[in-house]
Amino acid sequence: MTVATQNYQDIRQKLIDGQEIAIVDVREEDLYAQGHPLFAVNISFSRLEIEVLNRIPRLDTDIVIYDNGEGLAHQTIEKLQQLGYQQLSLLEGDLNAWQAAGGELFIDVNSASKAFGEWVEHFKHTPSLSAQEVKQLIDQNDNIVILDARRYDEYQTMSIPQGVSVPGAELVLRAQDIVKDSETKIIVNCAGRTRSLIGTQSLINARIPHQVYALRNGTIGWTLAGQTLATQQAAQYKDFSGQNDRQSILDNAKDLAQRAGVKTIDLAQLTQLRAETERTTYVFDVRSEEEYITAHIPDSRWIAGGQLVQETDHYASVRGARIVLLDDALVRAYMTGSWLAQMNWEVYVLEDDYATILTEQGAWQAKVPANHIEHAISVTELAEWIAQQQDVTILDFTTSANYKKGHIPTAKWALRKDIDALFQNGKIATDQPIVVTCGTSLLAQYAVSQIEKWTQQPVYVLQGGNAAWKAQGNAVDTENHVLLSEQIDRYKRPYEGTDNSEQAMNAYLEWEYGLVDQLKADNTHGFFVI
Repeated sequence: MTVATQNYQDIRQKLIDGQEIAIVDVREEDLYAQGHPLFAVNISFSRLEIEVLNRIPRLDTDIVIYDNGEGLAHQTIEKLQQLGYQQLSLLEGDLNAWQAAGGELFIDVNSASKAFGEWVEHFKHTPSLSAQEVKQLIDQNDNIVILDARRYDEYQTMSIPQGVSVPGAELVLRAQDIVKDSETKIIVNCAGRTRSLIGTQSLINARIPHQVYALRNGTIGWTLAGQTLATQQAAQYKDFSGQNDRQSILDNAKDLAQRAGVKTIDLAQLTQLRAETERTTYVFDVRSEEEYITAHIPDSRWIAGGQLVQETDHYASVRGARIVLLDDALVRAYMTGSWLAQMNWEVYVLEDDYATILTEQGAWQAKVPANHIEHAISVTELAEWIAQQQDVTILDFTTSANYKKGHIPTAKWALRKDIDALFQNGKIATDQPIVVTCGTSLLAQYAVSQIEKWTQQPVYVLQGGNAAWKAQGNAVDTENHVLLSEQIDRYKRPYEGTDNSEQAMNAYLEWEYGLVDQLKADNTHGFFVI
């Protein structure tokens, strides 16, 4: 199969010109995090079907695929062609050629967003306090509030004592509900640097009338200072009544966004944008998930605004695309939009009669390719097979972390990218039925066609997956793990959890400190600050 190629210079010019392009690294996340171009997005071959239609919705998008010699890129091209994608090419020479031609490689994940956070601090001199200074304020019972800008689940895992969960886009809308009085100092934290810097600067940019500081280096800095983090705190912005001047906040947020280049549109104009098939238009609802589930606009995707700024590549995977933001309070959309625009995205905020246009209910559902399941097996049937010690191979394609937390007895964990090699090496039996599963069997079902090439035995999809197995009260195995693949499906962030090494945390901070210089060397970003 002959496939077109694009080299570093081709791609660099398209990025500078603002053309739509998706640069896709199809390796597992841990390998991607070891080094990738700034605007490369990670859609691993193992998870391709359940992610790509949502992250790259337009089938004639200019897509560049690469790995680093693992042989996954050509396989991905074939699958994408089957899904209807039309403008596919390979990165000429893989990552080695990119770097040899002068291209920068960025480590970690969400690198563009994190680099932007450092860019903002560099030019705006965002005020911050050290962990020791914040601890002293707490000990002195000073007039402060500590607002945690991460997701609620991250906050519950470990947080600063007395912290209140206020995910990023909620900060400007909610901070004045939480302060004690006009003299209260606001301290914003995250796990590392980005969300605390963006959150702090958001409050300053929106002219919130309080002294505002970022907790320097977040929970990493707190830990490195030898101070104790709290766990399972539960204070949320929802616990405080909203009595602040919302109109003034909205006026400031809208003025800020417009100065950044954000445009305001109504529903008719959004419909027109969506009808323009030559452009990609993402429509994101940046309210809370509860609000989205209660009522939302059809074909919009929920993602909290702070996370959208933090993980832009995971949701808007086509650089140069348009982004439309939805929020019936408008403040969260305008604040989120102000940052995305400064990250050189074309951004719109929808202003219309939200009371009439929020017509759908329920959680967001990913778009996935149609797939015929020939053989399915119920949880009850599989439990009987296991109880009768019937010969069956159970392959679990969930994340390695979820597998190790508890899996169906005798199930073996694997990555889809390794299926061919595992059969070739005799690691998967071909003389007995195979059952595939994952969290809900959504991903596992797409492994069936790969497996059927290697065996004449039936391949069953477990109905409802591991979730259904557990829901029916069946036992899970938390000790006997059979890992057929290397655990590279997820990069271990040095800022998550409570068991990170001091060396890893310091190395992560050093990397963040160097991002501004790396951005200047790369020079494809188009970032600016207002």
